[in-house]
Amino acid sequence: MMNKALITGVTGQDGSFLAEFLLEKGYDVRSNALLDSLRYIYKVAEIAKFKQRILLVRCLLFLLFCIPSYLSAQDNKSGTVDIFMGVDFNYRDIYFNNRVYDILINLTPGVRWNMGHRWEVAAQALVPVVNQYGDRYKNVRLNMAVLSKQLAVGQHWKMKVTGGLFGAERYGLDMKNMFILNRWLAMTAQVGLTGYCSMASGWEASTMERLTAQAGPEIYLHRWNTQISVRGGRYVYGDYGVVGEGYRHFKHVSVGVYASYSDKGKEDAGFKVIVMLPPYKRTARKVNIRPASNFRLTYSVEAETYANRTYFTDPEQNERTGWFDRNLLPWGTDTMSPDFIVKERKEEEK
Repeated sequence: MMNKALITGVTGQDGSFLAEFLLEKGYDVRSNALLDSLRYIYKVAEIAKFKQRILLVRCLLFLLFCIPSYLSAQDNKSGTVDIFMGVDFNYRDIYFNNRVYDILINLTPGVRWNMGHRWEVAAQALVPVVNQYGDRYKNVRLNMAVLSKQLAVGQHWKMKVTGGLFGAERYGLDMKNMFILNRWLAMTAQVGLTGYCSMASGWEASTMERLTAQAGPEIYLHRWNTQISVRGGRYVYGDYGVVGEGYRHFKHVSVGVYASYSDKGKEDAGFKVIVMLPPYKRTARKVNIRPASNFRLTYSVEAETYANRTYFTDPEQNERTGWFDRNLLPWGTDTMSPDFIVKERKEEEK
C-alpha cells in the first residue's frame, strides 16, 4: 500500500495533504512514473517561485485523474527485444511481351526494442529475392527506423508520437490519435510533417516540409466483429481525398474492402486481406526470434501510386491491430480474443 512519508518526501510538507487524498482514493503511488511526475511539477513550481499553492494543487489533482489510467495500462514487455522476419510481396499488371505480371519479393527482417513505459525503437530492412521491377529495387536497404511513444490521457484519448524513417520512403514526425466516444464509436486523427528519404539508389532526401493530416469516425459493431471507418484529408503526395473502409474480422484473419477518391487519382477501390501468422502461443523471453506478426495483401483496381497514399510508422502495422497496443484503452478489435497468447517462461529447475 501507499506510504504517506514517501509522497511527502517527494513533494515536501506542502504535499502532506495530497498524501491524505491519495490514501482516501486508494492510489498506489509506488510507481516511479507517478513519483517522477510529482517531483517534476514541484520542481517547476520552485524554479518559477510559484507562490499560489492552491493552483498547483488543482494541477496535481487534474493529473491524478489521468496518471492512474496511464499507469494501469503500462505494458509488461519492458526490456524485451523481438527479432522477426516477414515477406513483402508486390506485383503489377503489364501485359507486355507475353508477360502478365512483374513481381517484386523482399524479405523484411526487423527488430523491436520495448524500452518500458511504452517507449519503443523499431527498424526494418528490405532484402530483394525476386526483382522484375528494375535496378532501383535491387539493393538491400533500410526501410524503417523509428522511435515511438504511446500514452493515454484520461479514459478516452490515446495517442502515439513517432519520429524517424517511415515507410513509403518518408521521414519526419508523426502523431496518431484516437478519442473513444463509446463502445462502438471513436474519432481518429493523424498528422505528420515529413520529407522524402530513399536508400534504394544511393542516398536521396528532401527537406521535411510536407504536411499530411487525416481524420474521421471509426465504428465497431461487436456482434459481427465488423469495423467501418472513413478518413479524409491531405495525403503524402499533396493530394486531398477521402477513404472509406469496411472489415470483417475472423479468428486470425481480417477481410476488408475499400473505396477512395482523390483530386489527383479520382475514384479507386479494392480489397485487403490480413493474416496473422503463427505460432499463436509464444513464450516471453528477453530476446524473442519469431516470424512477423502478419501478412497483408492489398489489391487496387486503379493501382494509382500517388493518390491517397499514406505511410506506416511501425514495421508490423496493420488494419487489424490498429495504431496502438491492445491493452492501451482497449477498443474495437482490442476487445476480441488476442491473436497471440504470451506466457511467461518458467524457471528451469536446478
